[in-house]
Amino acid sequence: MFDDQSIERSQTISPALTGAIKESRISIVVLSKNYASSRWCLDELLEILKCREDIGQIVMTVFYEVDPSDVRKQTGEFGIAFNETCEGKTKEKIQKWSKALNDVGNIAGEHFFNWDNESKMIEKIARDVSNKLNATISWDFEDMVGIEAHLQKMQSLLHLDYEDGAMIVGIYGPAGIGKTTIARALHSRLSSSFQLTCFMENIRGSYNSGLDEYGLKLRLQEQLLSKVLNQDGIRINHLGAIPERLCDQKVLIILDDVEDLQQLEALANETNWFGPGSRIIVTTEDQELLEQHDINNKYHVDFPTREEACKIFCTYAFRRSFAPYGFEKLAERVTWLCSNLPLGLRVMGSTLRGKKEDDWEGILRRLENSLDRKIDGVLRVGYDHLCEDDQFLYLLIAFFFNYVDDDHVKAMLVEDSLDVKLGLKTLAYKSLIQISAEGNIVMHKLLQRVGREAIQRQEPTQRRILIDAREICDVLRYGKVNISEVTISDDAFKRLHDLRFLKVTKSRYDGKYRMNIPAEIEFPCLLRLLHWEAYPSKCLPPTFNPEFLVELNMQGSQLEHLWSGTQVAAKKSQEYEFERATNLKELPDLTNATNLEDLNLNSCESLVEIPSSFSHLHKLKKLWMSYCINLQVIPAHMNLVSLELVTMTGCSRFRKIPVISTHINYLDIAHNTEFEVVHASIALWCRLHYLNMSYNENFMGLTHLPMSLTQLILRYSDIERIPDCIKALHQLFSLDLTGCRRLASLPELPGSLLDLEAEDCESLETVFSPLHTPRAHLNFTNCFKLGGQARRAIIRRRSEFIGKALLPGREVPAEFDHRAKGNSLTIILNGYRPSYDFIQFLVCVVISPNQEITKISNSSTLLCHTNGYIFPSYEEEYIGAVSKCRKEHLFIFRSGYYLNVDPSGASREIVFEFSSKSQDFDIIECGVKIWTAQSIERGYLVFEDDNEIKHDDHTNRVRGHYKASNVDYKSVSRKRPRKTDLKLEIPRRRF
Repeated sequence: MFDDQSIERSQTISPALTGAIKESRISIVVLSKNYASSRWCLDELLEILKCREDIGQIVMTVFYEVDPSDVRKQTGEFGIAFNETCEGKTKEKIQKWSKALNDVGNIAGEHFFNWDNESKMIEKIARDVSNKLNATISWDFEDMVGIEAHLQKMQSLLHLDYEDGAMIVGIYGPAGIGKTTIARALHSRLSSSFQLTCFMENIRGSYNSGLDEYGLKLRLQEQLLSKVLNQDGIRINHLGAIPERLCDQKVLIILDDVEDLQQLEALANETNWFGPGSRIIVTTEDQELLEQHDINNKYHVDFPTREEACKIFCTYAFRRSFAPYGFEKLAERVTWLCSNLPLGLRVMGSTLRGKKEDDWEGILRRLENSLDRKIDGVLRVGYDHLCEDDQFLYLLIAFFFNYVDDDHVKAMLVEDSLDVKLGLKTLAYKSLIQISAEGNIVMHKLLQRVGREAIQRQEPTQRRILIDAREICDVLRYGKVNISEVTISDDAFKRLHDLRFLKVTKSRYDGKYRMNIPAEIEFPCLLRLLHWEAYPSKCLPPTFNPEFLVELNMQGSQLEHLWSGTQVAAKKSQEYEFERATNLKELPDLTNATNLEDLNLNSCESLVEIPSSFSHLHKLKKLWMSYCINLQVIPAHMNLVSLELVTMTGCSRFRKIPVISTHINYLDIAHNTEFEVVHASIALWCRLHYLNMSYNENFMGLTHLPMSLTQLILRYSDIERIPDCIKALHQLFSLDLTGCRRLASLPELPGSLLDLEAEDCESLETVFSPLHTPRAHLNFTNCFKLGGQARRAIIRRRSEFIGKALLPGREVPAEFDHRAKGNSLTIILNGYRPSYDFIQFLVCVVISPNQEITKISNSSTLLCHTNGYIFPSYEEEYIGAVSKCRKEHLFIFRSGYYLNVDPSGASREIVFEFSSKSQDFDIIECGVKIWTAQSIERGYLVFEDDNEIKHDDHTNRVRGHYKASNVDYKSVSRKRPRKTDLKLEIPRRRF
């Protein structure tokens, strides 16, 4: 504050006062009836408004016993005083004063007549000044990776403009994800906008078991009021204290790490406890807690991306956002070990900071086997607060069921005393697991480690899950163990009557690992999961009973057959896994496996025949048979009604598709060197969406296709002709013909197509014209035999914004009436007044590889910069990889921009400049064609030789309109060719 009372009045205001005004952040102009009677005040006002204009100084107004309109218009008593002051002054001076009074009268401020109590008005002004002085945004958290995105989403949820009432917002997510950090950043950034603020941290730790519910709530309210009011030792004797003291205050309160509903009921039971505009932010791991308290505005904190996770780690490890030379792989390894969990990344970054590369190895090996104390201390809290049943379910998921379908887990535990449905819901609510959209249970890698640590803390005699090899052998009593060899006796499992889940994994793949088991070994009869990698025997024991078995996983085993004859009904079986069981010669009678849903026989290289008992597998959904290189016999006409997916990639003994089921929707028969024909009956497979027949060298052609297809993949096959019926596949969105070297022509394609890959179709000469694929990306890379008709069809096809095309070519086609050499093109439009404020273009760029292509680069992108007559706001659009081009190619795309229309119709220009980041390509030429009003109406460009519209009267009228508009088009080459990548940067649309 600057007091001007001691300054001697003169003809000009004092330099001291001028300096004080300039140095101020806020000026408050108090306008009274007699304000304009002072020339001094009027000159002060001129200086204040000059600072407002020049340096953005905040100006506040108070209209004290004067109406703002009298100030603006200099009327009433205020006007009389002003006129008296103006006597004898120059006209220029009077005009400056008058304008200043008009401007300040338009600044919204406090009006004395609106207040019954002058002291309250002054209090309000003081509070507004304080808020504006403290309105500087805090940047304490600006260096935290990804924090700004979280804050923007939270501020949107908080609805800070809503001042009529209070609001409670929740932040939830797993431990260590960054909930408290986000809350602290919000508190730091928003505090200045509230009368009172409080960050009440670690409420979970404030729970005192020595108090009853009422006493706990009193204690919590005392803590909150002490923090909010900044008064130590506040004591209360009833639970109405918070609404009594805060109901008329605008407060910001953070309740961090809440774990119990009583805590919320004590601290923020009702929004009307707090004054209008108040915001209460609750952080918790328990989503159910928010729902129980009717908190509907909630924000789930998700894991950062891999790139963001690496930046978080590097920020703490190297104090910069990337790893220095030599540490890149180590940084990626830490990121993977921490599975993108911010807490783990921060702790490990701080631990490894300043360490030499050799030290890193030891620390990382330790992290692979056990958790850091700080990480474990935070993550284990959620596990420790679970009930005993939920803890056991947590451990089962950690060691047996991570990434497993939840229905499968329920089937595994259906006869146990566990309430699996409720337990999974509880774990998900407490952010200890996630249930994916597909129904898979997902537990974070570090939370799995918490499970391992929890088992190791248990007394050996109390453990229900055994994970240590030596301990397991001790329990089996007669077992022997050494570093490379394990021997199990035939009666090792006899005493373990209640064993439900047995998982034996192969930890060494160097050929030195061996396990010896007797042929007469007895597995527990109640076994539900048998997962034994590299099972060493040729057959399961004759006493093996699969009656209760839900999952049998023998991948990589030495099994030659499973069992003899028809076993006891295995009615619970849902999944059999024999991948890489290369010695498996035959499958047993599976008549009784009526619940089997998933059977994996991938890479069972010795398997010759699928038994006829498969016809009883009415619930089978997925059948994996890829690379069964000796498989020859599949029973005909099984027609399994539930079968959805079949893979036969690499089953090279088949010459035609076996009809396993007409109900499947996914069929993969790629890499089949003997495959020749597709039976006509495939047209009746009304559910088939995905068909892959790639890399079939002897496959010559198709005659029939089901109408339901959405993806058809024929890569590197010897197909010579695509059937005409493809035009009727109105759901087809992807057609991949890459490397079909014998394909000479393309028939009419469906309008639903989004992606056509015809790269390296070296015999392709013709395509159906006109091309009715307005939304498709067309890739004709290295199709050098394309004829003139085909090229015109591609260039002139009806196209929407998303459609792009890539085809061979050395120069911009004549269809583009604005062309230029190099990477820059300028279009001058004299007197152009479009019918719309949006102008559209068809753009062509000629790219040329400048070096031998040795590998595929996915970073090849083209950037298009535009300026001039358009709305100058840009964004990048991914175009696609072009590094496979062996010669010059045309890249054609459609674009559009909003115009900055000059009402005068003065000359305007649009500049296109193409550039890239890679060094693979030069830009040789570029060209543009403007869409006319008629083109926009029809949906495709109008070309001079288009027969279908050449004599259209309406078209002629449109052409006459554009000629009458005196459009003078010129193209100017500005720069030499530059290296390119294919990414397009276009203006954002303005609405």
